[in-house]
Amino acid sequence: MHPNLSFDQAPPISVPYRFFLAAPWFGVLAGLLLAWTGGDALASRWTPEALALAHLIAVGFMLQAMSGAMFQFIPVAVGGNVWRPSVVANFVQPLLLLGALSLVAGFLFSAPVLFSAAVAAFLLGVGVFVTVVLLALWRTPATGMTLWTMRIAVAGLAIAVLLGSLLAEGLARGLSLPLIELANVHLAWGLGGWGLMLVAAVSYFVVPMFQLTHPYPLRFARGFGPLLLLLVTIWSALWLGDDLRRAQAMGFPLALLCAAFAAMTLWLQHTRRRKIDDATSLYFRVAMIALLAFAASGAAMAIRPELSDDPRASVWLGMLALPGVFVSTISGMMYKITPFLNWLHLQRLGAPISAVPNMKMMIPGTAMTVQFRLHVLALVLLLAAVWLPALARVAGLFFAVSCFWLGWNLILAMNSYRRFRDQIRASVSRC
Repeated sequence: MHPNLSFDQAPPISVPYRFFLAAPWFGVLAGLLLAWTGGDALASRWTPEALALAHLIAVGFMLQAMSGAMFQFIPVAVGGNVWRPSVVANFVQPLLLLGALSLVAGFLFSAPVLFSAAVAAFLLGVGVFVTVVLLALWRTPATGMTLWTMRIAVAGLAIAVLLGSLLAEGLARGLSLPLIELANVHLAWGLGGWGLMLVAAVSYFVVPMFQLTHPYPLRFARGFGPLLLLLVTIWSALWLGDDLRRAQAMGFPLALLCAAFAAMTLWLQHTRRRKIDDATSLYFRVAMIALLAFAASGAAMAIRPELSDDPRASVWLGMLALPGVFVSTISGMMYKITPFLNWLHLQRLGAPISAVPNMKMMIPGTAMTVQFRLHVLALVLLLAAVWLPALARVAGLFFAVSCFWLGWNLILAMNSYRRFRDQIRASVSRC
């Protein structure tokens, strides 16, 4: 295990699990929605169905899983003392559920009251989460780029939610706002300032630890987060300043930076000490390939802006980013985090270390591998459906089944923990 892990500060296992167990079902809903609506949903990023699909993944799947991971990662990996994690999680997680479902329903039914309900839920839930997490991150004596990049990511989440709340209230109240410009800035902070920033922060730590690679080069780790923050900030200023030409051109350096992170991660995987592939490393490989494809597509659109005139071009980028990069990365992470959680909490029950089962016993390897293959098939179908709308219903069904299987595997992990916990407690009581 990593020498700098602080096991004593780990929250109760129920804290991250409640977020992890909720996340896949938003993917199931997204797949079923696409299967129900068909190819018309993918005609443009602005259709109500496309907006609902995007937010089912972004504020449903992603926000649930990433929030749960931070409750575990901050105290264990960076030594931050999260204030009363059980109380905070019990308060925050239902609000995130309510906010995501209200927002998606607001898009589908054009109901102003649902937009307002979503805004209230997100501002309260994310506000409490960001406050507690930032306090823990600022008070920890730890140092390093994982910590600094994570601080930037949490700030990025706050900005993305504030911008999204402004957009939702604008739709609910009919406010005169530059909706397209604000939506683009909101997207940049949500996917770049929050999503990719947090993936990078966690990757600096868990890729070498779990995938047995060399560490990320120090200069790269020091430069990536601040440079991404700078580019997203410039992108935002250009869009809000109505400088369309320069804003589109800014997509090129952003694409290069995304490509650099993907290429570095793939290189570390390629040169690792042990060439054993499991679901986590395979998921990461798919995610980084999707990020390279996203970067190449974004760079092409920055060089030739006419390519983005087709409304399906932005849907293509969304498919690469959301199911391609983030669902893949998060799924791979959860397949490592949940067995590790089980092992950690079982070995704290007081039994001899030999009585604690191996992490590989928590989720059957075959179940993870089959689910990974199903996810890849669903991703290929989703990308194809952008240009071949007849495939949309099939793609949605495969994605729903893939996410269902992921959720089922996480339930198996939770049940494994309970079974081994009861066995250890019984053996300890007999001694």
